[in-house]
Amino acid sequence: MMDGLWSLQSMITALLGLAALGCEIFALVDCLRTRPDAFVAAGKRSKNFWLVLTGIATLIGIVFVQSVFNLFGLAAFVVAAIYLADVRPALRAVLGKGRRGDGPYGPW
Repeated sequence: MMDGLWSLQSMITALLGLAALGCEIFALVDCLRTRPDAFVAAGKRSKNFWLVLTGIATLIGIVFVQSVFNLFGLAAFVVAAIYLADVRPALRAVLGKGRRGDGPYGPW
């Protein structure tokens, strides 16, 4: 009984680790593809700053993919989440790639 429970827990942890790694890789690739001047225009830190942070986060995510719930794994995911939730939308707005369904006062 306990072996099955531990096996299920290990599988769920591995899936969450892979999902976190996917977010970290996506953030790094998006940062690589964005022009450096867009970061300045959006009022965010420089492209090099975010490349270093997302690159380190991706490396940590690769190393700790099986133990995503330790301090380093969580910190790496938080860096990627900040980039994806705060920096990326600002960059997309500056580059004119924002949401098309916005009305005059925000999204519909």
